Amino acid sequence: MKNSLAKKILLALSMVGPGLFLIGYNIGTGSITTMAKAGAEFGMSLFWTVVLSCIFTYILMVAYGQVTLVSGKTALYNIKTQIPFGKFIAIYIMLALIIGELLALMGIMGIVADLIQEGIRLIGSGLTVSTLLITLILSLGLFLLLWRGRYQMFEKILTGFVVFMGLCFLIVFFLVKPDISAIFKGLIPQIPNRPGTLGLIAAMVGTTCSAAVFIVRSIVLSEKGWSAEDLKLEKKDALVSAAMMLFLSGLIMAVAAGTLHLMGSRLTDTIEMIQLFHPLGGNTAALILILGITGAALSTIFPIILIAPWLICDYLQKPRDIRSPLFRILGLVGLLFGFTLQFIDKRPPAMMIFSQGFQAFILPAVTLPILYLINQKSVMGTHTAGVRMNAGIICVFLFAVLTSYFAILELF
Repeated sequence: MKNSLAKKILLALSMVGPGLFLIGYNIGTGSITTMAKAGAEFGMSLFWTVVLSCIFTYILMVAYGQVTLVSGKTALYNIKTQIPFGKFIAIYIMLALIIGELLALMGIMGIVADLIQEGIRLIGSGLTVSTLLITLILSLGLFLLLWRGRYQMFEKILTGFVVFMGLCFLIVFFLVKPDISAIFKGLIPQIPNRPGTLGLIAAMVGTTCSAAVFIVRSIVLSEKGWSAEDLKLEKKDALVSAAMMLFLSGLIMAVAAGTLHLMGSRLTDTIEMIQLFHPLGGNTAALILILGITGAALSTIFPIILIAPWLICDYLQKPRDIRSPLFRILGLVGLLFGFTLQFIDKRPPAMMIFSQGFQAFILPAVTLPILYLINQKSVMGTHTAGVRMNAGIICVFLFAVLTSYFAILELF
């Protein structure tokens, strides 16, 4: 019976592989840093941002998936060939996504190095290891996986990280025992009148309703080999992905809202978050939190180091061979960006929140093209969008413009 249950679980996970891949990609240190900061400073009053972001994420995931499965072409290639001036739009999206993801990678590697250093300190009774050495070891390990890897292997690794990450945060939730009543009281939607609020909202949208997710989803579905016959499965996969993003993001925010917010703490550093949780749950909670955030970080790094060659192959409609020189060279260049914060005076969480706010600027640029494509009979045949889908995409665009405006206000 146990073997039969395990087989059913593995079968279910394999059926929604693209969704789990994107959860691992989307719920990384950027999400954790941003959601924890929002929960610590504002309680659950900004949870509405996560709910709307996940709903809109589902809509665009379904839309991009539907166009990919029906047309048999990936997103950038469709934008390039099927839209007026599409070549310029596709190049803009490609360059903006690569820049945004490299900025995120700098923050992620910095946070992971700090976390592993803190974990070693806790286990080794004060033993300190250089973050530069930790970053070097991580980069070598990741490059070795890239050198030997295939998409199917990456999907399995990311699925494992997602499950592990979710279990870690659930365990921490019960260990630190957050105030449930305070969490529910804070669910009334607000936009607090405090400096940094609008920038934080833009970052929350950027890390949840991420433009990169929709372009990458098209590539991942193509790698999976799904076709127009899998449209129903694609919708279920998107629903699982969006629901899990909402659950994990809400869980992280709730842990911070039910503990740090009540203590009056203002989170500025990931290590500070570990140290603040330490008195509440002891070494066990601190170490599990470190493992969970590290798992989230590693699950994000894998797709980031692949994004530049993936997008180039998408644009040119060329085969995506992870073992090709293009993937290996650009993957190595991406990993080298992970060392940047070791040599500049910028804290990793600040870089992460900036990079997530930057993502908010790209969202409008990936919303309008899909609205055009999904209504073209030359592309979609009998599978053009209905009224509800079109209304949903228009709502996403308006939301994207609003949050981009928030990001601009915060920037200037």
